[in-house]
Amino acid sequence: MNSRNSRIGLKLFAVYLLLYGGFVLLNTFSPTTMEATPIEGINVAILYGFGLIISAFVLALLYGLLCRPSGDDQ
Repeated sequence: MNSRNSRIGLKLFAVYLLLYGGFVLLNTFSPTTMEATPIEGINVAILYGFGLIISAFVLALLYGLLCRPSGDDQ
């Protein structure tokens, strides 16, 4: 069961790494995009940052759901 949990954790980490890598690359190569204000004066950098925080929370919940022990493992 531990190797299964490790595989799930690594896959979810890879998803978050892609999201965070996009944030870093966007900041590096297109800083003017991050300055844009699509919603009521809130720039893309702030929106993307909150999106990263929310996605980390969602991925943690997903990990918890996928890795909880089944009834016969207890």
